[in-house]
Amino acid sequence: MTATKDTTYEFRTARPEDAEAIVALDGSFTTSTVFEVAVTDGGFVLREVPVDPPLVKVFPDDGFDDDSGDGSADDDDRTFVAVGADGALAGFAAVSYAAWNRRLTIEDIEVAPDHRGRGVGRALIGQAADFARERGAGHIWLEVTNVNAPAIHAYRRMGFAFCGLDTSLYQGTASEGEQALYMSMPCR
Repeated sequence: MTATKDTTYEFRTARPEDAEAIVALDGSFTTSTVFEVAVTDGGFVLREVPVDPPLVKVFPDDGFDDDSGDGSADDDDRTFVAVGADGALAGFAAVSYAAWNRRLTIEDIEVAPDHRGRGVGRALIGQAADFARERGAGHIWLEVTNVNAPAIHAYRRMGFAFCGLDTSLYQGTASEGEQALYMSMPCR
């Protein structure tokens, strides 16, 4: 058990019985700012702009299908969970490691609305970083939509920096019009 901002959580590798709660977790968010992306000759520029009314983002079902949750299907995949003192799932992080470039990818990370701002996301990233070090990763990498300003700010506070852009990732999806931003940080 670990205490984060006046609340106690258990952080552990997911178990098969966690799968239903992981799929059901509310990963939606509301934001009053987004990052506007401008592609330039030398790369891209981000500018945080207000949105009024605030944007409410509900992510489409991503088909999360890790039935085991424990990484048994692939030793380089893992899902970590945060469980509150009441036994309810507070958040999760699904990660994968690629040996060829020593990269740990945060495939998905979500924190339930009632548990945001309590250090759960930071602790889940910490679990992922521990796993990355065990695997010998040189860096941790993730993708985030430009409209998820709350997550972008959190990742930057944790030490992630922008490293790329994909203007076509969401074409033909429910997130059409958004831009994929890539962030990474060294695995210390």
